[in-house]
Amino acid sequence: MSTARLLESELRVASRLLRAGWMIGGILALSACAHYQLGTGSKAKFTTLFIAPVTSTTAIPQAQVLVTTQLREAFIHDGRVTLVNSPEDADAVLQISLSGYDRVVAVSRPDDTGLARRFDVTLHAKATLTDNRSKEAYFVQRPLTATRGAFTDSGLVPAEYATLPLLAEQLAKESVHAVLDVW
Repeated sequence: MSTARLLESELRVASRLLRAGWMIGGILALSACAHYQLGTGSKAKFTTLFIAPVTSTTAIPQAQVLVTTQLREAFIHDGRVTLVNSPEDADAVLQISLSGYDRVVAVSRPDDTGLARRFDVTLHAKATLTDNRSKEAYFVQRPLTATRGAFTDSGLVPAEYATLPLLAEQLAKESVHAVLDVW
């Protein structure tokens, strides 16, 4: 047998071994992903949820409606529970009350250190989740907070007004985590 034929035969064998190795690697990779599941993996103890309109003891105009809307959007987007329109139809009821609103100077202006350029604005809430079937509470008055920075370059009032939807969105995400993830 000539050297060229021997080399050609060895290349064919090496090529087949390489293809077989790639196929085995691909099969192993696909089988490793067979049990993958999107999401947190935690299953809620209920399938339907009623979100009561948000109440407030703070003087933040229109915050209740905004937070209620963001809450509903966050739970719909998550998809682990179905929202219903009345507490009678729900397995669980979520009640949230806005309990505080704080503003802390985070950054001073470089030209006048007595004036703030950015505030850290925090919205505080308390959440109660009740099993509607047994009337027992999963948790009561669980504290939730959302904090965002508000730059005052265009004035404090417009900055806080623009920050409120972001606070509501963050508070809604915190609520989804508190209600649906492992306690």
